[in-house]
Amino acid sequence: MMPARDIYHDAVKNALIKDSWTITHDPLSLKWGKKDMFVDLGAEQLLAAERGERKIAVEIKSFTGLSEMSDLEKAIGQYIAQRG
Repeated sequence: MMPARDIYHDAVKNALIKDSWTITHDPLSLKWGKKDMFVDLGAEQLLAAERGERKIAVEIKSFTGLSEMSDLEKAIGQYIAQRG
């Protein structure tokens, strides 16, 4: 099951595109053992000078809950789980 998009999803995606990133995955699906995980965006940027590319995975979080501390704890927990 794919997670719901964050309220800032489109704004972050558009900012990446304006900064010359190519969105390659929306969302980016990852496998961890038997578990499917999702990161909000996958992107790459071609580097002409190096003739290579940079790739990033972007997780978008807004802190709109009743407790910013609770939102932060949840975000850190998700980050730790995704780092594997």
